Amino acid sequence: MAGTALRIIRDEHVAIAAMLRSLEMLVLRGRGRSRDRFFDTVRAMLFYLDEFPEKRHHRIESELLFPPLVRCAPELLPVIERLEIDHGAGESKVRELQHLLLAWEIVGASRKEAFCQALHEYVRFYLEHMQVEEKQLLPTAQAKFSPQDWEKLDAAFVAGLDPLAGGPRDPVYDDLFTRIVTQTPAPIGVGDD
Repeated sequence: MAGTALRIIRDEHVAIAAMLRSLEMLVLRGRGRSRDRFFDTVRAMLFYLDEFPEKRHHRIESELLFPPLVRCAPELLPVIERLEIDHGAGESKVRELQHLLLAWEIVGASRKEAFCQALHEYVRFYLEHMQVEEKQLLPTAQAKFSPQDWEKLDAAFVAGLDPLAGGPRDPVYDDLFTRIVTQTPAPIGVGDD
């Protein structure tokens, strides 16, 4: 019987997609009035992507979602292998974006295009990755997982719930989330530029 973990995975995917789209929108709008605020906000958003989806969400999927899926639906092994490669690549991709952002900030406009292109590719990569999970893995998990599989998955996702996807407030990240929400345009935040 599917439950909490499926809802959390989907909620976190919605939060991640909103963050990605807001990040891309912010970069497309440009620096606006405050150069420092712009780079600070983009850096905070990239840090969020590295800290929550890359390190928490993907780890739980790799450790607790994928193995039982392979056991109950071995035909999904090629898809899961591809998603595992994505998980491994995702962290290095976000780190590369952080480096490219720093280059743009320090070196100047000549580095903007490299960042924008890499960001566009990362957003496309990530949205496609989540779509594969939602369309190919989650329905199979819902149909085939045992109550014990769900119990482990539910516990892990509840314990690591992303505050932007309805998880509990974590004081360690208060400044990060305040910065993102107040300086980022909708759908993530309330910022105006």
